[in-house]
Amino acid sequence: MKKDILLSVLCFLLSTQGFLFAQQNVPPIISGKGIGVVKTESGLVRGYVHKGIYTYKGIPYADAERFMPPVKTKAWTGIRSSMAYGPVCPVEATSSVDDRFEFAFQHTLGYQNEHCQNLNIWTQKVNDGKKRPVMVWFHGGGFTNGSSIEQPGYDGEQLARKGDVVIVSVNHRLNILGFLNLSAYGDPYKSSANAGLMDLVAALEWVKQNISAFGGDPENVTIFGQSGGGSKVTAMMNAPSAKGLFDKGIVQSGSSTITYPESNITQRIAAALLEELNLQPSQLDQLQRMPYEQLNAAGKIALSKASAALKAEGLRSVGNWGPTFDARFFPWQPTDPQAKELAKDIPLMIGTTKNENTPFSPDSTALTMDMVKNALHKSYGDKADAYIAEAKKAYPGITKPSGYVDIDLRARPLALRQASLRAVPGSAPVYMYLFTWQSPVNDGMYKAMHCSEIPFVFNNIARCEEMTGGVAKAYALADKMSAAWINFARSGNPNTPGLPVWPAFTAAGGATMLFDNSCKVANNHDAGLLKLVALP
Repeated sequence: MKKDILLSVLCFLLSTQGFLFAQQNVPPIISGKGIGVVKTESGLVRGYVHKGIYTYKGIPYADAERFMPPVKTKAWTGIRSSMAYGPVCPVEATSSVDDRFEFAFQHTLGYQNEHCQNLNIWTQKVNDGKKRPVMVWFHGGGFTNGSSIEQPGYDGEQLARKGDVVIVSVNHRLNILGFLNLSAYGDPYKSSANAGLMDLVAALEWVKQNISAFGGDPENVTIFGQSGGGSKVTAMMNAPSAKGLFDKGIVQSGSSTITYPESNITQRIAAALLEELNLQPSQLDQLQRMPYEQLNAAGKIALSKASAALKAEGLRSVGNWGPTFDARFFPWQPTDPQAKELAKDIPLMIGTTKNENTPFSPDSTALTMDMVKNALHKSYGDKADAYIAEAKKAYPGITKPSGYVDIDLRARPLALRQASLRAVPGSAPVYMYLFTWQSPVNDGMYKAMHCSEIPFVFNNIARCEEMTGGVAKAYALADKMSAAWINFARSGNPNTPGLPVWPAFTAAGGATMLFDNSCKVANNHDAGLLKLVALP
């Protein structure tokens, strides 16, 4: 135990360079007049330096009125201070949390403003002409919630320091502000259905035009994101307007969006909204002036009513805000041959976590084997015993009853499907991973839950001790994983010293890197289990 504690402390000191700065008598924060001044196409910005990393927060990349497409941000005079996070997109107010759940995440809500098109940057040097790989992070929260600052693990300082890469994180419009399809009500609203995704394209355009001044290479940009952020990566790969703005993609637990609802479906939500608000199409301008809280509340009701009506008609229901297949932003569905052709030259990394849903069933660790068997019989009938055998085959390390029922059986099949669609002859390579590392925090209740890989990817174990425990083994795995992400961003290949050889994925081979205290490559290790539980 003492050895682990000492090693954790040493890793922390070395990873943050705190010891080095203390020895050199360099202040952790360098800020003030003339520090970190960089020229962008809209004007000069000033950041600060934290332990050797130039940091910029809240830089505007676009402007937009409600439901309208983004446009280039207005130029400013003088030097714009960019040292504090900018506004995040308005979301429904949080009124309560599950204490055990929130302990692991330590969410930061920030302040809300509809003019939320801003980004943050971390880099080792500015104005030096060096071309560093650029990694642009899309936050989670589906297409409804979240922000670039909501989790401490999103901080890009450590990753920028370790890999000499430029990290960018982005805020954009969400929920009803980013995805209300008003296209049936006239040309001004023709792009409203995917305004939130148009923001992301605008952010990537800004990166293309400006990132070289921040030490980045505009010709070597990787987009990566988790959960809803992973779905946004997929969306960018299927958007012609984003073609040429990035070179590689990483989808982390975000392969759920394989097809998008068509415009005539999501237009039903807008119609239900007008009905709920007692507005006629000629009164649409009132939506522009309405307080967000009122608009959001009516939007939730409209979503519910439209979804119920569509379901009753035997049509695809829409329960949440998200992209629309509108023939403008998306001329093809992701599964269409043209969409595959559009992104065939983009190397892709795809993965999930072993226990995605444990945050939502925190008491599963108290299950007995009899309780597990009863639950399995209810779900799988006479296949229950076969399920137990296949689970043990896929994960020989299962020792507790809960280990049989908290295996993710939804996100991984979807990730495998996306990987199989992309890993075809003539296309760029695809690499598959599965994060299986078990968190020791709170008696091990979190396991390898949704979001748990983020601190490892960003090399942020110290910032996320409530999720990682801050133990030596977490630091060791983060060193390997962050290096793999950096190498993928640099070259399109995640192989790195310290990991076994990581082959590209094929549907037949099924090669998957299992990230754990001992990392290994498994080939279709859970194929039997996934086949058994697959829907008919």
